[in-house]
Amino acid sequence: MGCRFVSGENMTHIIEMKHISKVFETEELQTHALRQVSLTIDEGEFVSISGPSGCGKSTLLSIMGLLDEASDGQYLIQGTEVSTLTADQGAELRNRHIGFIFQSFNLIDELSVFDNVALPLRYSSEKRSREAVQHAVHTCLEKVGLSHRASHKPDQLSGGQQQRVAIARALVANPSILLVDEPTGNLDSKSGDAVMQLIAQLHQQGTTICMVTHDPRYADMAPRQIRLLDGEIVGGSHTRESAHIATA
Repeated sequence: MGCRFVSGENMTHIIEMKHISKVFETEELQTHALRQVSLTIDEGEFVSISGPSGCGKSTLLSIMGLLDEASDGQYLIQGTEVSTLTADQGAELRNRHIGFIFQSFNLIDELSVFDNVALPLRYSSEKRSREAVQHAVHTCLEKVGLSHRASHKPDQLSGGQQQRVAIARALVANPSILLVDEPTGNLDSKSGDAVMQLIAQLHQQGTTICMVTHDPRYADMAPRQIRLLDGEIVGGSHTRESAHIATA
């Protein structure tokens, strides 16, 4: 990844949210999923967002990833105000700047590992040669240790390997930030620890990451932690280095 951590006054805000609220409405009920949330994420940061089920973590990540819209507030990605964009412009901004890693992997069973990883490049407005696509895909598969599995189908892989393929797919278009939603939720503890070590390594290499997790161990691996409760930021901390989980 091309991101580098920059300190001090030259820090670049990739994500900037100001007083973001989200209200889900029915005829009989209003549910306030987010209440006046303000935060920034800077180039090179690794931020975890944690809290109990229903606290608004996934809603916040969906708004960050332009998969949902805020009811109120201002949201900027790399200085671009999101609310002023058309649907097509929003999709282009998302494709250019955001890589997603989901709990459920979201791989396409009929496609090979190579073709799953290549998907963001196929849908990009930036046209690449066949050789450029092959180089980008193989580079990302090497990064996650799965270049030898390029021709396999997802159902031939373990859950941990499938999540590594999903991470390679998220990286392939060189996004400004990775948005990571409960990356270990469908994995056993050993596979989950291995995936989290990979995410920590990506951060050490300069990748900007925002991760939602309910697991306190994994939340504490991020140098910066944000805690949500009932749709509000209620606490957080900031350490200088990523924590690591010991593996056998």
